[in-house]
Amino acid sequence: MKILVVAEQRQGKWNPVSFETLVAAQQLAEKTSSELRVAVAGSDVAALADEIASKRVKEVLLLDHSLLEPYTADGFTAALRQAIEQSAPDLVLLPHTYQVRDFAPKLAASLGKGMIGDCVGYRYENDKLVLVRQMFQGRTNADVSFAGASPWFASFQAGAFRADQVADRAEGKAPVTKVALDLKPEQIRTKPLELFREAKQAVDLTQAPIIVSVGRGIKEQANIQIAEKLAKLLGGEIAASRPICDEGWLPMDRQIGSSGQTVAPKLYLALGISGAIQHVVGMKGSRTVVAINKDQNAPIFEVADYGIVGDLFEVVPALIAQLEGGAS
Repeated sequence: MKILVVAEQRQGKWNPVSFETLVAAQQLAEKTSSELRVAVAGSDVAALADEIASKRVKEVLLLDHSLLEPYTADGFTAALRQAIEQSAPDLVLLPHTYQVRDFAPKLAASLGKGMIGDCVGYRYENDKLVLVRQMFQGRTNADVSFAGASPWFASFQAGAFRADQVADRAEGKAPVTKVALDLKPEQIRTKPLELFREAKQAVDLTQAPIIVSVGRGIKEQANIQIAEKLAKLLGGEIAASRPICDEGWLPMDRQIGSSGQTVAPKLYLALGISGAIQHVVGMKGSRTVVAINKDQNAPIFEVADYGIVGDLFEVVPALIAQLEGGAS
């Protein structure tokens, strides 16, 4: 089997979720003795292609063209379709990002194929790839497999795999092959405006290495300031469960969960969050979860690496005092 990972970059910077998808692809390639390639698309992205060539891949496909910057669904679909037709992969894997959601269905459809999106895992059994998707807001998982001939398309949810587990090449770098692209200005029918995350009050929590999240246990809006202070001292972002955002105590772009953002930070502090499944599906990929809750039976402790049964209004000020003491 031949596997192609489409790595995502924006304005010369990697989206870290790309490396999570690369981990999934590396693991699958090892299990199936498959060839693994990575496609890097954009303008003047040779340095990024060279960087990812140090990872354990067979080859890096460089899709470098002036019409690929700024990003458009039209440009990426046309370029990646040509790359796929030339390299003939059996499986195309992508990170489930805003950008991928924009162009990947169009790309798959242009080749007469379907796509299995937002996967959280996979199995390879009886020479068949089975992908796992969440259903009913994370209450249950569904096994899904491809029908018909390849190429097959699938995307992995942020946090489904750990980016820090990406494997480097044992020696040297993989070859970087520039794909000959035939792109014309008239193919680009859209004119991009500002990126969504640059809008006022918008935040992309998927990029945050540390998140301090608050739930009903914070009691009132005025109390959020202690969580914000803790987040600032840790160099992290503030977030919340849905009830907090529904009340308007924090903007909706700070919501974590099935109807908010899905995150996988290095550290996730859950303050006064009970751990309803709708919230857990949005943060269970976090590398380390610390939960503080007065209820020792709160479901959040089932996914926490460290749990403190106590009053957050006693614990959080103590943490702040320790951090401020260490900084002085």
